[in-house]
Amino acid sequence: MSKFAVITGVSKGLGEQLASLFLESGVNVLGISRNTNNKLSQLAKGYNRVFKHYSCDISDISALEDTFNNLKEELFNYDITSLYLINNAAVVEPIDQAINIESDALLRHFQINSIAPMVLTNLFLKQAGNVGVPMLAVAVTSGAGERPIYGWSAYGSSKASVNMYTRVVALEQETLKSGSKVIAFNPGVMDTGMQETIRSTTEEAFSDVERFKQLKENNALNTPAIVAGVLIDILNDEDVVNGKIYDVKNYV
Repeated sequence: MSKFAVITGVSKGLGEQLASLFLESGVNVLGISRNTNNKLSQLAKGYNRVFKHYSCDISDISALEDTFNNLKEELFNYDITSLYLINNAAVVEPIDQAINIESDALLRHFQINSIAPMVLTNLFLKQAGNVGVPMLAVAVTSGAGERPIYGWSAYGSSKASVNMYTRVVALEQETLKSGSKVIAFNPGVMDTGMQETIRSTTEEAFSDVERFKQLKENNALNTPAIVAGVLIDILNDEDVVNGKIYDVKNYV
């Protein structure tokens, strides 16, 4: 009887911290990212858990589907009692006025932030339903999906699409009585590489850049470890609300 979590963007930041906490709590982890994380492999050995890394650039949807097929062969050989899917990988670029954004950059952004998590969730929900394993899927979202932010037309739109996808698929799964749930989670502002990218932007492209610099200078950014702990607590709640968009600010 095994518990498994599949995490995208597992090599660093929130993904790495989530993987660490899952392993510590007895949950095996299958990670998807471009780069591996040897620290997680060693941690898994120490806890006598499974950690397996699947290298994939999720902007390539065909490669993502191939990765799912490979991962599926590993995962569903186990007698699974709990299955979590954490769609964590995302990019914030391009940050600019919408009129300045190139089509290729826009396409890549939506493939990573919107299409990839939708495709992966669809595939996992279908397979989990076929084998009778209820799962809990999480889309890491942002407050930018709920309110307009100058320079974030791509990021805000991609997260808004993920939010609506979450609500619709949750409704479908509830109607089907599958036992699976789909939620979204807003981690707020974290001290990660994405924040470094944001702070390096010009004010012309992103009018709020000075505010984000101040957040860093004032130590107002949550650490990935704190945010990961909040999400793990939510996932461990038997009364997790299907279709809800959770927000870290309600917990820390």
